[in-house]
Amino acid sequence: MGRRIRGMWLISMVILLVVLTACSSGAGKNTEEATTAPTASSEPEATPTAEPTPELAFTAPLTGLKRETEAAARPVAVMINNLKPARPQSGLTNADVVWEVLAEGGITRLVAIFQSTDKGTDPIGPIRSIRPYLIDIGESYGAILAHSGASNDAYDILQHQDKPYLDEISNAGSYFWRSKDRKAPHNLYSELDKLRAGADKKNYRSEVTVPAYPFAEEGATAAGAAATSIQIKFLLKDYKVSYEYDAAGGLYKRSINDEPHTDLNNGEQLSAVNVAVLGANHKTLDDAGRLSVDLHAGGPALLFQRGKVIECEWVRGNDNMVRLMKDGAELPFIPGKTFFQVVPNTPTFAEHVIYG
Repeated sequence: MGRRIRGMWLISMVILLVVLTACSSGAGKNTEEATTAPTASSEPEATPTAEPTPELAFTAPLTGLKRETEAAARPVAVMINNLKPARPQSGLTNADVVWEVLAEGGITRLVAIFQSTDKGTDPIGPIRSIRPYLIDIGESYGAILAHSGASNDAYDILQHQDKPYLDEISNAGSYFWRSKDRKAPHNLYSELDKLRAGADKKNYRSEVTVPAYPFAEEGATAAGAAATSIQIKFLLKDYKVSYEYDAAGGLYKRSINDEPHTDLNNGEQLSAVNVAVLGANHKTLDDAGRLSVDLHAGGPALLFQRGKVIECEWVRGNDNMVRLMKDGAELPFIPGKTFFQVVPNTPTFAEHVIYG
């Protein structure tokens, strides 16, 4: 029995050794696999960087807005009817600059300066007659003048001083048309492409040195007292122009007699980044109420931008442009559209403008 027990013990020990050896071999294999298995990288994946937006190479001279192509076209100044039957007008949202000036009878006329717009087929109008001081405004930009009719003094200037003009009545009727939606004389229209074609036909120069305004750097802070509401009075008590500042858009939105002044082409309310009010000497010339407006002598002015106002003065620069000055330095505009409002100096400039 002792020998048999000893034999069984030896056999058990051999079996145990075999089992232990096999387990040891398997553990080594698992360890090897663990050390050679690929592991996730601890470095963060590279995030592709967005390509920087290329800066536009050109700046429109009258708006300061950036463009892909150069704004080099000769300006066109269009005389726009502003009587109530002519509103809403068409095309004013495409103008770089708009002037509002008194005409006879206490009504106002708009002079829309088109230079950088690419919308050449949008209707513009209704178009009305021109006066000497309206010629003066257009000429300060080196513009082609577009109108329908003129005062005797204006015709004398146009025809005897070699001005570049397109008059629906006397020399360029085929470049205008009458709308059937309104009654004459509040229904005369044209478009920029037609007017430029008319200028080419008459061999008016297409290349001129386009004057430029100075513009504030992006991010520049506005100076002056708070002025988010503007009311402008001309001569008629029942005609009031007003602007309300929209801080979100940085725009002054225009109304006439408390109703939004809109563009018939797109339904948009007219607006401007800069509103300049100029005081000028006005003189009545005849019984019809025709006026002389002195746009050379200089005078008081207010510049509204970014919800603030700067008291300043206007002068006629050496380049024939109206410039706004403060303490001997020209004030820059904010890039965008500008409205000029010309009001009488009498009885006082201040009584024609209320703001707060």
